[in-house]
Amino acid sequence: MIHRVDGRADSIEKKIQKLDLELRKYRDQMKKMREGSAKNMVKQKALRILKQKKMYEQQRDQLMQQSFNLEQANFATQTLKDTKTTVDAMKLGVKEMKKEYKKVNIDQIEDLQDDMSDMMEQANEIQESLSRTYGMPELDDADLDAELDALGDEMMLEDDASYLDEAANAPAVPGTLPGESEGEKSAEGIAVDEFGLPKLQTG
Repeated sequence: MIHRVDGRADSIEKKIQKLDLELRKYRDQMKKMREGSAKNMVKQKALRILKQKKMYEQQRDQLMQQSFNLEQANFATQTLKDTKTTVDAMKLGVKEMKKEYKKVNIDQIEDLQDDMSDMMEQANEIQESLSRTYGMPELDDADLDAELDALGDEMMLEDDASYLDEAANAPAVPGTLPGESEGEKSAEGIAVDEFGLPKLQTG
């Protein structure tokens, strides 16, 4: 229906365009003509063409309005159909949800949650039991303070004992007098003679 109305409107539009061409032709003629009966005759023809054009324009506008109204009606009809389809789909969805919801037992879900909570608590207790330490001394803040103070004293002693390291690295004192050979010594470092007896120190 809409296409037929639009077709009629297009046909009238073509007639209007044809009349416009005739009006332009009469306008150009009148520009070249002097005032008189001949120009008046051309003017009457142009006036008749203009009346036809206005009539066609009115018919075209009416057809365009009819086409618009039809489109609006079709749009409203299609919207109602879409709405009904949507409502039917929602009803079906709610029906299926109710059907599936009946299969769900809330009490069983709550019991399952309670069981899971109990099992997790038992698992934590087992982990704590397995990670328990044995034979560890019980210490308090006083013990910690004493240990830290002792560590501080040890660090001070290590700094003060640095001179001992320097003394240990110093050259050893010779055990013999200048010009005297070391000779043989016992395991204790005492000079002995050829018989293994300690040598007598002479003044």
